[in-house]
Amino acid sequence: MKKTNLNNKMVMGGILAVIAIILLSVFNPFGYNSMGYREVVETPLGDKKVVYGNGIYLKIPGSKITTYPNLVTIAYTKQETEATVNQDLVEVRFMDATTAKVEIFVKYALPNDEVQMLEIHEDFRNVDHLSSTGLAPYTRECLKYSAQLMESEQHYSGGMSKLSNDFRDQLDNGQYVVDNFESSSRDSLTGELKKSYENKIRLDNSNKPVRNSNDLKEMGISVRTHNIINVKYEKQVDDKLAKKIEASTRESISKQNLITAQQEELTAAAEGRKRLVEIEYEKKQEQTRQLVQAETQVKLAGKDMEKQKIAMEAAKLEAQKIKALADAEAYAKAKVMQADGALEKKLETYKEVQQMWSNAFAAYQGDLVPKFQTGVSNDGNAGLDFMQIMGAKAAMDLNLDTNVKKKQ
Repeated sequence: MKKTNLNNKMVMGGILAVIAIILLSVFNPFGYNSMGYREVVETPLGDKKVVYGNGIYLKIPGSKITTYPNLVTIAYTKQETEATVNQDLVEVRFMDATTAKVEIFVKYALPNDEVQMLEIHEDFRNVDHLSSTGLAPYTRECLKYSAQLMESEQHYSGGMSKLSNDFRDQLDNGQYVVDNFESSSRDSLTGELKKSYENKIRLDNSNKPVRNSNDLKEMGISVRTHNIINVKYEKQVDDKLAKKIEASTRESISKQNLITAQQEELTAAAEGRKRLVEIEYEKKQEQTRQLVQAETQVKLAGKDMEKQKIAMEAAKLEAQKIKALADAEAYAKAKVMQADGALEKKLETYKEVQQMWSNAFAAYQGDLVPKFQTGVSNDGNAGLDFMQIMGAKAAMDLNLDTNVKKKQ
């Protein structure tokens, strides 16, 4: 009997446990919020609240729970990602009417304000609807508006940063109001007149961009990150850019050649002018040298003439001196000769005459004394007599008085 009662109690306990589990699963008073998410709790009584913290929280049984991620990711890519929205590349059109497909990732942060979050939930009801009908279209439009502000060539030639900046500015602050302007230009290569269209951001009186209203900003949704991963131009753009690059390269080379030729011409002209200046300077140097040389020669000639005049005067003085000395000497000799009867000259002449006949007599080879004598004997010597005769003759010729005058 006791055993039967124990079994009945165990059965009843099991039944009650099952009923409790069923009741807890249906009317669970506990909820759990995972990290990186938030939950909007709608009670059966019509109350609403947002649970931001991570962990277990209490709720009224029968409440409706809607989960939102803190960051909503919009991805336009061909890759398989865990983004909230994962769609194909965005096709954009540049100002020059060419197109490209762009791969982007944008992360939006939902507001931490409960009132704003409940308004978002009321408008969109869940994250999928928020992403597909709110965030994704806005992202595409901001990117397209940004691409329309430049040409593909401009983007290719370094405009990637501008595209990224314009894209982020519109995501944060609202889309630009853009005006379209038409202009004409002439091709520098072909001379062809072409029309072009330019999109410009409309500016207000304070020179700030005029924008469309930004509903996301009003709801407290902000951009956390944005990335333009890749821009794939259509083939027409690639061909156009290739031709422009080729033409630009040729034009650049032509301009460079022209600049080089002009520079060479200027260099040649400068070198010619420099050479003319050098020649003129050299000629002037030569003229100056010749002028200085001529002036020097004139001065030297003048100095030489002065020297010659001085020398001439000196010569004249020397001649006068010599003449005076000669006259004095002649006068002295004349006085001497007058005083002694020109004894000195007479003696000199006498000496020379005596020397001449003595030399002649000495050279005589004949006999001074005859070998055979006849007649009267004579003690004299013919040689001696000859010398005496010649000496007496010389004295007579010179009118020489050989007697020494005695002093009185």
